[in-house]
Amino acid sequence: MLAVSEVQFWHAVLVGNTAYLGTDRSYVSSMSIEPNNAFAAMTRDDLLRALEMFAKNWLAHDGCWFLAVEERFDMETAVDLDARSWKRFAAAEARRIMATFHIPEGGGLESLEKALSLRLYAVINSQRTEWSDDRQRLRFFMDICRVQEARRRKDLPDFPCKSVGTVEFETFAATVDPRIRTTCLHCPPDAAPGQYCGWEFTMK
Repeated sequence: MLAVSEVQFWHAVLVGNTAYLGTDRSYVSSMSIEPNNAFAAMTRDDLLRALEMFAKNWLAHDGCWFLAVEERFDMETAVDLDARSWKRFAAAEARRIMATFHIPEGGGLESLEKALSLRLYAVINSQRTEWSDDRQRLRFFMDICRVQEARRRKDLPDFPCKSVGTVEFETFAATVDPRIRTTCLHCPPDAAPGQYCGWEFTMK
């Protein structure tokens, strides 16, 4: 069992508590790899393959966690806890992306577009963004979703992810800039055949 200080530390890492971890945010903006670490000697291509592997492992862990909760309790409880988990993770991921790639806080839709392109999803899913002619609306579409593709290959219905996705994308966008309003365009179960999820972002 973790000591209280360790619990506080990892909670701080999760929520980006710079008051606890220090104000330089070095825990997200830099990474130290020992010379004898396997990744230190990798080529660019090998590192890209490793990145894809990590993204797949991350998504697999999310699925395993969800199934474990569903088996222990029920689908309704699993969806509820999944939404709570994604609300925390989406905020943490957005903060780390912004800190690591120097994306300005409160940077509006331009900052959001950049941050969306750097999520783990972008490594393994096909996604795109579209701007309105007046650049007042940014739309994001997931053209291929590994989770739903796997279900379709097994002739299973799409997972109804709209409620969780709404929490996830609203939280991610608001972390980038609290003025951003998120609207779901379509998402299972409210998506046409062949569609996955689509979201529109505007400024309040």
